Amino acid sequence: MRTLFHTIHQRELMEPPAFQKALETARDNLVATGLDAPEHKPAQNMAGRFRQNRDAYFRFTTTPGLAPTNNLAEQAIRFVVLDRHATQGTRSDRGQRWCERIWTAIATCTRQQRSVFEFLYQTVNNHFAGLPTPSLLPSGP
Repeated sequence: MRTLFHTIHQRELMEPPAFQKALETARDNLVATGLDAPEHKPAQNMAGRFRQNRDAYFRFTTTPGLAPTNNLAEQAIRFVVLDRHATQGTRSDRGQRWCERIWTAIATCTRQQRSVFEFLYQTVNNHFAGLPTPSLLPSGP
């Protein structure tokens, strides 16, 4: 596993064909090690998963632009998890809908490097003025 991630971290230092070859070699070595598991139930379970799901586990090695981890997704929802932990969530469907919407607005504005305060301020002002609410869709390149 270390070799696989070491190779991934060396991407910028390698030409694309050399990187792809090194990535495939690291993947194949990891799979071979996993398939040659000792007669221990957890190890055999892992070997069985490798046999059944090898292509899915290592799709990032053959699909350009696909990250090997879900770090971006985890980072995007981290504040939601922290907020829900601190507030203990809501007790009504209406409260849950509000939380879903505000969390979406916060995550989208953050991802687009927009001010959450400015977006919410504009939304409230437009609502009371009878104007359309601002869009969360990106405005372009």
